Amino acid sequence: MKQSKSKRQRGIMLTLAGLKRLQEAVVAVEIVENNGERFTLNELSTRMNVSTRTLSRLWSLNASIDQKTLRLCFSAFNLELTREDYAILNESNNAKTLQKVSVNLEREPENYSVSLWEDSFFNEQRDQLENLWSYPDGVVPLDSPFYIERPPIEELIYREITQPGCVIRIRSPRQMGKSSLVLRLLAFAQMQGYQTATLNCYQIDDNCLTNLNQLLRCLCWRVATELGIDPKLDEKWDQEIGCKLSCSFYFQNYLLKHSPTPVVLVLNEVDRFFEHPQIAQEFFALLRSWCEEARENDNWHKLRLVVVYSTENYLTLDINRSPFNIGLPIRLPEFTQQQVENLAQKYGLDWISKKESAQLISLVGGHPALIQISLYYLCYQEITLQELIQEAIANGGIYRYHLWRHWVKLQQNPTLAQTYAFILRANHSVYIDPVEVYKLDSLGLIRFEGDRILPRCQLYHAYFLKQLSTII
Repeated sequence: MKQSKSKRQRGIMLTLAGLKRLQEAVVAVEIVENNGERFTLNELSTRMNVSTRTLSRLWSLNASIDQKTLRLCFSAFNLELTREDYAILNESNNAKTLQKVSVNLEREPENYSVSLWEDSFFNEQRDQLENLWSYPDGVVPLDSPFYIERPPIEELIYREITQPGCVIRIRSPRQMGKSSLVLRLLAFAQMQGYQTATLNCYQIDDNCLTNLNQLLRCLCWRVATELGIDPKLDEKWDQEIGCKLSCSFYFQNYLLKHSPTPVVLVLNEVDRFFEHPQIAQEFFALLRSWCEEARENDNWHKLRLVVVYSTENYLTLDINRSPFNIGLPIRLPEFTQQQVENLAQKYGLDWISKKESAQLISLVGGHPALIQISLYYLCYQEITLQELIQEAIANGGIYRYHLWRHWVKLQQNPTLAQTYAFILRANHSVYIDPVEVYKLDSLGLIRFEGDRILPRCQLYHAYFLKQLSTII
């Protein structure tokens, strides 16, 4: 009988401790050899004799590389690779199993590393793991072992952000992982020595969204403040030439001109502007002009724009004035079955077959937030998968708050609710108004299978069919 081949070691990944040690060595060399200026990604690539793609994987703290490559990176800065600098990833049952992760437990008075070995993941160290089990709501922290990469998205945005004058558009329905991805993009940009500024558009006062001048002054003040620059708005603002030109000159001749490094500007939740069509037209046209200016103007080369949104309700925008048809488009997909199994293993669930992951995906699809919530309850609340499924189908179960949010949206739009009810009841391909389909897709309520439009998952079908029957 043929003996089965042993599984080869897939690779290792850098720990937070290793990253800190490597960063400190890089900074020391930059001071001595580069007059304190940060090395670019290409310069680091040349010095370490590895590709920029490999460096992107290295900095992500969530992708495997081989030990020889990591040793090469360390030796380029006169460091010897130690066992504390990396965590081991093994291949077992066709899935990566995390064997060792260094984590920062903020609840302790001092930072220390905790080794999480596979055999004792839920036995000897269960008490320590429980400190990690906060309810999975919101952004996945940088040092969390529960972040799941969706290749090649991370590598694409890391590469793109190094390009002069680039634009990255990240779009997906809510709770698909946009904020967690942006957090990692910002961390990567900062490691390149770039300055960063982030504006969540829901932090803007309502009165600014009815007055373009106030809106642009608010934007300029926020970016200047985040960059550590005295805003000097009254001094730099020229009402005679109009607010859009004033804002453009302020960025070009003040913020960007005096910035020694590229500036990454993240505009988050820009959906907010769609509630104010007139302001949206003017504001997005201005952003578009900056993107076009970056092709010719060296100062504008420094600006790297990241636009994040859940929907694309800009059908009335002039295509030649919109920033939503230029740059690198990113739409976050659902988790694959393999990614769900990888995450389950990180939670310590002993899913030895694909049956459990298939059942969970049948219930909620590969929706990242719903998958995280599911695994949290299965792991921490000691509920079985079958109990979870039965309760969810009956009354929404652990997903009720997520479902209520969608239900409110449908109640606010009776026409959309009627269209969704039609889709839920259809047993064959039907024609639906493309605008209504577009809105349902933006909310994340549907999926496409060939020419058929279907409810996104079994949970949505069961819950909303029941709810909509009470009003339609």
